[in-house]
Amino acid sequence: MSIQQYIKNVFNAVKTLLKGMRVTGYYFFHPKEIITQQYPDNRATLKLADRFKGEVVMLHDENNEHACTGCTACELACPNGTIKIITQFDITPDGKKKKALNTFVYHLELCTMCNLCVEACPTGAITMAQNFEHSVYDRKQLTKILNKPGSKIRAGVE
Repeated sequence: MSIQQYIKNVFNAVKTLLKGMRVTGYYFFHPKEIITQQYPDNRATLKLADRFKGEVVMLHDENNEHACTGCTACELACPNGTIKIITQFDITPDGKKKKALNTFVYHLELCTMCNLCVEACPTGAITMAQNFEHSVYDRKQLTKILNKPGSKIRAGVE
């Protein structure tokens, strides 16, 4: 490579760098709106996008009732085995056996936040929350039981 070609390459590199920095310089001297958020100082005013998906949660009402029937549709829809539904059979007043949710195990460390489980749920029992601070020292803390202790299925949900 000749010295002339080398100088030409250096000149083109500087020219390209300045072209890219032009936009940055413009916003530095003429800020239209500030889009950078000062996390974690702004936790009280932090606004996440509505479509942000943080983790799966099971909705419970004030009576500690949920809408999960234990159908395992969310478990089947999950692409990497993040959800494990443990069911039991309850005896109805008619004397028939009916499948019911015993434990809803959610492995947050495996979740890709794809929302397929929420879409597959026929009763709308689970949803994606906007929680995003999941740093822990022990990985076992990322395995969560979503149904609260003593919770039961809401009447009328089939």
